[in-house]
Amino acid sequence: MPGAIECRGLTKRFGQLTAVHELDLSLDAGTVLGFVGPNGAGKSTTIRMMLGLCAPTAGSVRLWGADPLRDHQVRARVGYCPGELRLDERLTVAATLTSWGKLRHSTDTGFRDELVERLGVEPGRQVRGLSTGNRRKVALVGALMSRPDLLVLDEPTNGLDPLVQEEFMAILGEAASAGTSVLLSSHVLSEVERVANEVAVIREGAIVASGPTSQLRGNLPQVFRAVFAGQAPPAVEFSALPGALQVDAPSPRELKISWSGAPRPLLAKLGGYDIESLTAPEPDLETAFLSYYRNDEPAAARRAES
Repeated sequence: MPGAIECRGLTKRFGQLTAVHELDLSLDAGTVLGFVGPNGAGKSTTIRMMLGLCAPTAGSVRLWGADPLRDHQVRARVGYCPGELRLDERLTVAATLTSWGKLRHSTDTGFRDELVERLGVEPGRQVRGLSTGNRRKVALVGALMSRPDLLVLDEPTNGLDPLVQEEFMAILGEAASAGTSVLLSSHVLSEVERVANEVAVIREGAIVASGPTSQLRGNLPQVFRAVFAGQAPPAVEFSALPGALQVDAPSPRELKISWSGAPRPLLAKLGGYDIESLTAPEPDLETAFLSYYRNDEPAAARRAES
């Protein structure tokens, strides 16, 4: 059975600029994929190709095995919240949601009303007077209200206050638990880490890392902080161990050890000393993300000449 999204060699050029280059990406049914990268990395362009809103220069994209450029029915199974919102300023919020429902032919009005209440949407207000956050809430209701098989969310919490963000994340978790596939494009790494099963990191139009969220974190070095009962031993005793990447002495009684691989040799070495405390915080997604952006070398120089 084909996945919800399959991109193979997906490329988009604008003149001499390659915005997306030979991108491979897949999203299985019931999976929440965090699609992360800074502004300008190619996230929104990729999403537009996924939804059939613009044609790729090369490569292919399929939704459940169908081409979204040619099969409009498959696009009806997708709920989309764009990063840049363009709403009809002449309408009320209620009229906006009603018009979207007519276009989709599949709105669950009871669920729509539940979403309106949970997200604090005011149906009687004119669109033209809405703040950025309130416009975002309307767009989220529009994306969710038909209970789509696939949610594509581009910076969905931009402009939302913390309480609404919390409620939206709960709604998103419920949708995923019900089997909805979710592509969550965001630069807010804490929210991606909270709900995503898998993560794809995009840099300059190319995927530089992908896999389960735990795997991306697990590939990073661990940083151990050992506080000794007395004077810390010389750092060189630990820097000579296989697996030690860097050893620092922040204070006379402390060593900070960056370690790659299984820590058995390190723990055995530390066992020979009187230690007051030993901590090793698990790397978070932000640390993993930054590790893929510390290299200043452009991603294959944009391959503009290819």
